[in-house]
Amino acid sequence: MELVEVSEGLVRVLVPKAERIYDAPVFYNPVMALNRDISVLAVKLLEPKTALDALSATGIRGIRYALETPAEEVWLNDINPEAFNLILKNVRLNLGVDGERISEKRIAFRGEKEVVANLDDANRLMAEKFRYFDFLDLDPFGSPVEFLDTALRSIRRRGVLAVTATDTGVLCGAYRHACLRKYLANPIRGELCHEAGLRILIGTVVRYAAKYDLGVDVLLAYYRDHYFRAFLRLKSGARKADESLSNLGYLRQDESGGFEYERGFLPEKPKAHGPLWLGPLKSQGFVEDLLKAAREHPLAHKKTLPFLELLAGELDVPFHYDTHALARRNGLQARKLAEMIEILRGKGYSATKTHFSPVALKTDAPFEEVLGVLKSLQ
Repeated sequence: MELVEVSEGLVRVLVPKAERIYDAPVFYNPVMALNRDISVLAVKLLEPKTALDALSATGIRGIRYALETPAEEVWLNDINPEAFNLILKNVRLNLGVDGERISEKRIAFRGEKEVVANLDDANRLMAEKFRYFDFLDLDPFGSPVEFLDTALRSIRRRGVLAVTATDTGVLCGAYRHACLRKYLANPIRGELCHEAGLRILIGTVVRYAAKYDLGVDVLLAYYRDHYFRAFLRLKSGARKADESLSNLGYLRQDESGGFEYERGFLPEKPKAHGPLWLGPLKSQGFVEDLLKAAREHPLAHKKTLPFLELLAGELDVPFHYDTHALARRNGLQARKLAEMIEILRGKGYSATKTHFSPVALKTDAPFEEVLGVLKSLQ
């Protein structure tokens, strides 16, 4: 395996040289630098004592946790022996210490931080480390569903789960039956698919967590490039689980682009999409703290700060209006997003851009008002 050195944040790591990232013997995706930036900032704010990067590959994410956050004990795990050996090289490259073999497949590097490199199936490790981690990161290739049960048992009852899903085609309705199988949810196609997909992912975690009398607070959830990402703080107790379940519900959209949603465990009307999460997609204070930290931290991706600024300013209400789709559905011409936002605000409504689409807005105005503004600009 031919290796090249790359830099990201405060770390330098060796990664496989390959023409296509999917051909490499150990997976590394430079596009996910923004994802890792936000994750590092989150761990820096949360200050967990113990953190697990369950699917580490090259180890870049976990090593950044060790060097750029206050986490005292960081575990890096992968089932692939080539990935495990590369993790060892990268830990030594960045920490400059020798490891102590504490089992056949586990090496601990002890210094100011304890970093443990582990060669094992992620589910087996998480089952073994019951209620051990304050912060647990699931960033798989595809769906995280097969890891959710053990992850929720491995996190402390008030810990934080960071979860990524890269099966956007499934969650966005291109493969409806796969979404029914994996997430037990009916997805939607069209302009609302990315927000609905993110909310299906969160809703799935909420249902899994409720089995263990755990509720969920969403610190931040977003869609970017080819993936969904959510930082979820667990809340202990049956009542907290019930409160989280009360934020599940269903979405409907008509041919003109108007939508409605209802809270409830089962839909009351036909043609419903879900179940999905209808609660907040962010804690405003947490996102503002992330933004402040981003301005003070050496970031790997130049788009991280602007993206966090967009998230911080976004109105946190369920679903959005894609102005181009709205115009197309109603036989109108699309108009500038800024104009529509300005008019809606002039009418006394809240309205902002949204990270789900550069031509969409979020607003608390009813559909008739939004469509009326578009018609007034013709």
